[in-house]
Amino acid sequence: MPELPQMQALAERLDDAVRGSVIERVDVLGFSGLKTVDPPVSSVAGRTVAGVGHRGKYLVLALDDGVRVLVHLSQAGRVDIERPPKATRPRGAVVRFFFGPVAVAMLVREHGHERKAGFWLLAPGDDGPLARLGPEPGEGAFADLLRASGEGRQLHTLLRDQRFVAGIGRGYADDALNRARVSPFASLKSLDADARERLIAAVRGVIADGLDRERERKGGLSEPKLGTEFEVHNHLGDPCPNCREALLRVSFESHEVVYCKACQTKGKVLADRRLSRLLR
Repeated sequence: MPELPQMQALAERLDDAVRGSVIERVDVLGFSGLKTVDPPVSSVAGRTVAGVGHRGKYLVLALDDGVRVLVHLSQAGRVDIERPPKATRPRGAVVRFFFGPVAVAMLVREHGHERKAGFWLLAPGDDGPLARLGPEPGEGAFADLLRASGEGRQLHTLLRDQRFVAGIGRGYADDALNRARVSPFASLKSLDADARERLIAAVRGVIADGLDRERERKGGLSEPKLGTEFEVHNHLGDPCPNCREALLRVSFESHEVVYCKACQTKGKVLADRRLSRLLR
């Protein structure tokens, strides 16, 4: 799933491409893609794009009348920036926005069969799904939260909860917890002040490093497989970046958690949750 660095860098590239342009039309290509009914899609035709940004994992197109267009890519959604615009309807297509006079289109499409990627049109004053998001890692509120919270959930789960912190997914959760040398299954309330500070710095560090890498990407966010640049995530068996011990994993039905037993769990191997109970 695209995470905060991918979405921020994509927003920057789109802002360069379409800021100040006019939405000529919107072709809804997937029945389940549109998540709102008011304002209607037809109402944005002729509106000027004031800017493109992001909030967590949401792409945000701000229009000159105060309406915002949100795009969420879910697990397998992707964005193509088309120069010139195309008229094709590829498999998994969700929506295509046409911008003039720059002759650019933005195609949102989705790999696989889940059909969870979608877009929202929000009237002025309506925050829609953005209202439920927690602070982003770079905000002071994020650091304050990690310093003061007595949350008892496992950290890997907590960091991926968009209501707690916006923009982090499985990949950067793995990388941040490894960099902080904290177990993915420890709780925030179990961490002392030093460990909390390490975690704050690690989360911000992996996000900043990821953004630097993503800014080197050209065009949209089109590749079927993302996340090849993670330090720990998807690197089972590779050397830990901290100590060179071989990385291990805990497998769940829908995902896996990668960790280092030497750096993060005091030498303990965490059992595969599909096969046995979790060892602490």
